Amino acid sequence: MGIFNIFGKRDVSTDIAKNSPYRISTELVPYKLYSRRTGGASLFVKVRNMTKEVLLTSIVAELPQQLGFDEIGVARQREVHVGELAPDEEKEVRMDVFNSLNADVGEYTLTLTAIAHYRDYAHVLNAVKKRTTLNVV
Repeated sequence: MGIFNIFGKRDVSTDIAKNSPYRISTELVPYKLYSRRTGGASLFVKVRNMTKEVLLTSIVAELPQQLGFDEIGVARQREVHVGELAPDEEKEVRMDVFNSLNADVGEYTLTLTAIAHYRDYAHVLNAVKKRTTLNVV
């Protein structure tokens, strides 16, 4: 991209687009929820920058229909702006997940996406997805 040469900046977008820029790890506390009862769990998401560049980062979490980010169960998607991550830096984000009264027994898949941005949060360089499960007993 020649436009970056005009402003004197290096073009690192090809390196970031080729390789996975993040490592995502998750933890649920407690690790299960109970069906036919209202309850909640804390989802801890750790994101580590695996590149040699500073990355503007956000995390998008998506839940199935039986779960929600609020006690009513209306909000099923949440985006958290983490900010800039230095090379090999790790940040942790906490999100509360609630089950509704119509959550049946089973495993529910939560989808997490860590997104590398440039300039602002509207421009995307690369994204890494991770799926994790939440047990309802």
